[in-house]
Amino acid sequence: MNESFRVAQKLGLMFRPSEPLPKDIKAWALSQLQAPSPALGKASKYASIEPWPDALQPDLSKRAQMWRLFRENRKKARARKDGQDTEAAKKTNERNNLMRKKDELKFAHRNVYGDDQLKLRFTTFWANHFTIGNTFDTSSMIGHAIDEAILANLNGDFANMLYLMTTHPGMLRYLDNIWSAGEKSKKVKNCRKRPNCQAGLNDNLGRELLELHTLSPAAGYTETDIRNAARVLAGWGMDFEASNQEMREDANTTNHWQAFKPYYAEPGTKKVFGKTIYAGKNGLKQLTDHLAENDYTIKHIATKLCQHFVSDQPHQADIDYVAQAWRQSNGQLDQIHAAVIERAIDSKEAKFIWPMTWLFQVIRISDATFFKGWNDIYNYDNNLMSTEKIFAELGQSFWSSRQPDGYSSDRQDWLSAEMLERRIRFADAIYNAGSTKQKASEIMDRLGVNEATRSLVASAGKSRRHQFIALMCSPELMGLSHV
Repeated sequence: MNESFRVAQKLGLMFRPSEPLPKDIKAWALSQLQAPSPALGKASKYASIEPWPDALQPDLSKRAQMWRLFRENRKKARARKDGQDTEAAKKTNERNNLMRKKDELKFAHRNVYGDDQLKLRFTTFWANHFTIGNTFDTSSMIGHAIDEAILANLNGDFANMLYLMTTHPGMLRYLDNIWSAGEKSKKVKNCRKRPNCQAGLNDNLGRELLELHTLSPAAGYTETDIRNAARVLAGWGMDFEASNQEMREDANTTNHWQAFKPYYAEPGTKKVFGKTIYAGKNGLKQLTDHLAENDYTIKHIATKLCQHFVSDQPHQADIDYVAQAWRQSNGQLDQIHAAVIERAIDSKEAKFIWPMTWLFQVIRISDATFFKGWNDIYNYDNNLMSTEKIFAELGQSFWSSRQPDGYSSDRQDWLSAEMLERRIRFADAIYNAGSTKQKASEIMDRLGVNEATRSLVASAGKSRRHQFIALMCSPELMGLSHV
């Protein structure tokens, strides 16, 4: 594979046939860190690329309002006794007030049509690092977290992104922190006086904050550290279903991203991994800043970045280079990402490509149209699957119900016969339904693929369809080999 596509495969999403290849691929890659990130897509399958409509990108306040309306409509439908709770009414309520399908399609459109492909790849990395698995309640929050807590802050510092993701209502809801109350909080004390009242500390988010998002178990923190982190987090978050009046009464705000309930908070100082954290709302920022600057956090995430972008088994020199850039920049993400880019370009080792990323790359290099337009989200199309089904069939979606440790970057977790068979089926579907006019031979020439790939494609016979499938599912295009 030529140098332009080798780098774009490792770090980006590949170039469409109409895109000129950069003369200086390293300079281009580094410039991508400052590229604008508008949400681009298509209104329908055959439409031109244009900005996503604002009406399909509501802010958090509007999302909460829509969610409450959804729940209200559903309760009314259940209460009716006249048989009016029809399937059509359910679908209308979901279409108008739930955001999952719109957010998932916008995410796909961005990755297929966006010009900021490296920023989108880093966004995907961080969205996986700060996993918010889909539950019924988080379906309308995940897209907002990806856009506003991650993509919008890629040129900020890690400490700020950590705080924003920790306090995002999607994270607080996913890990059940919205019900967590300190053992000595007023909520728990009053609850003990009433029969059948239950309240207490939930350490889910405190545990994941230390184990996955920052230090890692290598730091040797204790269960006491986890419990104290949970005590710092106690009181953070409210259900989307809470009305503005309830928000004001309990958290003195109508902003779900700043919802802290003093009634649930644990009084007094807490000590987490050697740091004394003061009581109150500001204690969480004190904690996340402390964790963000710790060297265990730096080494843990530098390793993850290198395994995701540089090589399947990164050398210690790669990890040390990224970690040093982190320390020297005090956690500035654009400097950290620049270091990752440099090591990925310098490393000539292959890097296995996630199924999700592979799908976007195949669509871009073949100039296919495989995702519906935003006007067609709810329309049946015999050729194009819904975005939700595409990711479900692929086996990878940020809107799935999954574990907090996210998707693995280890190739061995993806190299089963079943996962390869899924890629073959998708390559076939993209060729049949994607309206691509690119021949396998034309794509191979533009990419500059190796002789092994050319031989594999030749062995598929004269069928253009079979050649396309063989090329897209070749070891080279899956990031399993370069030479």
